[in-house]
Amino acid sequence: MKVFWLTAAPKKRTILPQVAAGGRSVTAEAPTINEIRGLRDRLGDSIVRTPTIVCAGLEEVIGSGAEIFGKLEFLQQTGTFKARGALAAVSALDRDQLDRGITAVSAGNHAIAAAFAARQMGTSAKVVMIETANPYRIEAAKHYGAEIEIAGDAHAAFERVDEIREQEGRYFVHPFEGKAVATGTGTVGLELCEQCDDFDTVLVSVGGGGLIAGVASAVKQLRPDVEVIGVETPGADSMTRSLEQGRPVTLEKVDTICDSLGAPFALPYSFGLCQRFVDRTVVVPELEIRQAMGLLFQRMKIAVEPACAAPAAALLGQLRDSLAGRRVALVFCGSNIDWDTWYRYAVFD
Repeated sequence: MKVFWLTAAPKKRTILPQVAAGGRSVTAEAPTINEIRGLRDRLGDSIVRTPTIVCAGLEEVIGSGAEIFGKLEFLQQTGTFKARGALAAVSALDRDQLDRGITAVSAGNHAIAAAFAARQMGTSAKVVMIETANPYRIEAAKHYGAEIEIAGDAHAAFERVDEIREQEGRYFVHPFEGKAVATGTGTVGLELCEQCDDFDTVLVSVGGGGLIAGVASAVKQLRPDVEVIGVETPGADSMTRSLEQGRPVTLEKVDTICDSLGAPFALPYSFGLCQRFVDRTVVVPELEIRQAMGLLFQRMKIAVEPACAAPAAALLGQLRDSLAGRRVALVFCGSNIDWDTWYRYAVFD
């Protein structure tokens, strides 16, 4: 396997594209590429510059002539991309706010990242997690020093974290909304463009939209012709529905094994960036995601969580023909999953 590094500086782009996906445009101030670069420099060794590799095993399975690259973000601090956004937000707080601490809401990965960021910045974290959260993730958040509360579902968790913020003065580190998050996740797109000499498509999992909003913002500024495709599941497709309706929407219920993608609603900032920079989204059946988990283990020897396998599932399934012969980058977003759960979900052909 091979890692690609940029050999020439990218051309400067000052005009940002705007994509009206299924309705009226929503204005959102995207982080500039200089802001993204500046954050990456400031975070330094607190964030891993995760590798981008050639996914030869997937190329062989697909057999469509597509060249496939994988951004291995599951090698990031805390096991997912979430550490980037959390550190971006917490590192910007003043000493007075740090003394009061932070709070967050999460099904798992953001809880771990918020706890990690709090420890890095010398503050405390009180995190509300959903009762369906994997015990492995709860213990990981505790490992980084977080105080954990459990809520019945995502809606109840957001209500409880609002109470904590108001009563204790803690800063709410949002799991996917806001410029700080997009600047943090934008460093994923920046690194991908620096590491991969040439790609024309990038596939990114979508929950609340924080990851794809940042990745798309960076990629479209550096390589405006690259197609950015979001991947969701049928039980957690809030961004797809939002783009279709031209406004952020709320799901009545979230039902998916991809708990990292289980945001119950889209919000204006991340939605606005997706509307500007994301070319389209696809919704992938969970059986195909489970099959992709098994295939990634067989062909690449990686055991990833369902959300991480979603882009590969899209490429192996409904996007196989349309992306034949193209140079496709997959963002492998995370792998915080215990062995028993992984083995229960993964399907081997």
